[in-house]
Amino acid sequence: MNKEKHLERTLVIIKPDGVQRVLVGEVIRRFERVGLKIVAMKMVRADAAMIERHYSLDPDWKRKAGEKMLRNKRGDAGVIDEKEAVAAGEPIVERLKRYMTAGPIVPMVLEGAYAIPLTRKLVGGTEPLSSDVGSIRGDFVLDSYALANGAQRSIRNIVHASSSVEEAEKEVALWFQSEDLLAYETVHEHILYDINFDNAVE
Repeated sequence: MNKEKHLERTLVIIKPDGVQRVLVGEVIRRFERVGLKIVAMKMVRADAAMIERHYSLDPDWKRKAGEKMLRNKRGDAGVIDEKEAVAAGEPIVERLKRYMTAGPIVPMVLEGAYAIPLTRKLVGGTEPLSSDVGSIRGDFVLDSYALANGAQRSIRNIVHASSSVEEAEKEVALWFQSEDLLAYETVHEHILYDINFDNAVE
């Protein structure tokens, strides 16, 4: 297999609830255990402006978030007016600002073959209640859209993970400088990617 052809980088942020619940090591273990490599990581206290920038990288994010919220609330797949969706997305961003600035967070960049879809699979769906057992959100969080909306707060789901190559590139560039991204090899990369693995036994 040509590793370089499939090599990706993705941004993951362990959110304030993950830090407060002392799950940082457990979350990192999930990613490393499957073969993903950390090439940058830090602990920061983000301000509201940084969170606004993060969720504004995709100019359509507010509309998509509002649409998703309205569909969950109404329980149907009908047509939703674009202006209504954007208006519904506004308070979601404000709630995310409060949530993501409530305590320290841990942004990191993961690297590996198929890093983006693999990380999304490990993290699980946005709503912990409907996330698969075995995923980070499915295993460690009780929250649901109903609970979050009822309390007028952001859903607490421990981790953010980039959803596409384009999104990952923008998010990594927002949180890290190019010189922060380290190039190095790990022993397990030879097991995962080396075509001569059969030479491991002499």
